[in-house]
Amino acid sequence: MATLLTIDDLRRVLIECAGETDGTDLSGDILDTRFEAIGYDSLALMETAARLESRYGVAIPDDVAGRVDTPRELLDLVNGALAEAA
Repeated sequence: MATLLTIDDLRRVLIECAGETDGTDLSGDILDTRFEAIGYDSLALMETAARLESRYGVAIPDDVAGRVDTPRELLDLVNGALAEAA
């Protein structure tokens, strides 16, 4: 089981769940970019949360997943849950 979710891991999961939108480059510095600005809506984030739960063994309630606005917030959420579980 992974002990840390990196930005590269998150990028891969985002692309797996919703793909890359036209004109969006997920390879840049997206940590503090709002998900809406990079083309990911609440449905894409719910799918991403479900994939992260499955892959990393952490619980991400739907209401919490719906409140994260940036990749940094999602990384902090998942990595905090991983730290608590360790």
